[in-house]
Amino acid sequence: MKKGKRYAELTKLVDRTNNYDPQEAVALVKKLANAKFDETIEAHIRLGVDGRQADQQIRGAVVLPHGTGKEVKVLVFAKDAKAEEAKAAGAEFVGAEELIPKIQKENWYDFDVVVATPDMMGVVGRLGRDLGPKGLMPNPKAGTVTMDVANAIKEIQHHSCTSWKSFFHRRTVSGQLPDVNRCNRKSKTCSSKRSVF
Repeated sequence: MKKGKRYAELTKLVDRTNNYDPQEAVALVKKLANAKFDETIEAHIRLGVDGRQADQQIRGAVVLPHGTGKEVKVLVFAKDAKAEEAKAAGAEFVGAEELIPKIQKENWYDFDVVVATPDMMGVVGRLGRDLGPKGLMPNPKAGTVTMDVANAIKEIQHHSCTSWKSFFHRRTVSGQLPDVNRCNRKSKTCSSKRSVF
């Protein structure tokens, strides 16, 4: 794919043979992010694993100290005390069976992530054809099927390895990059003998 003139000029400022330390990398990102719109900034991490091996695949999420600057709307399927816990934790939408027709018949998708308590998966399962193709189906491996709904909501509202230029400019290095030690702890079940990150 042919790159534009602006892209070509910016790449000249990056030394691909240099392993930038975090401070240098952040300073460079800020310098290069000069588009007229609010650009997305991604963090890519090289893993010390063989992704072809089933027991070395890594899935999960890490929490950035100050989030990403993007508001994430959370829908929680829960009842009774867990529903109240979800509301107190800041979930935008909380409910149970009554949400099924709203999603299926009214085509309601005013949310970004779905969390469910294990006892509600029988209900949520009926939405598989609706939520699955959109990547919204709760999953235990992603931490979105859990009894600890409060913690799940907290992590969702702060996690991601992407951020926005305007938010990125307002934060220090510690608030912009994922904690590598935390990443290693979350991947401790991987069979790789090397450090994952």
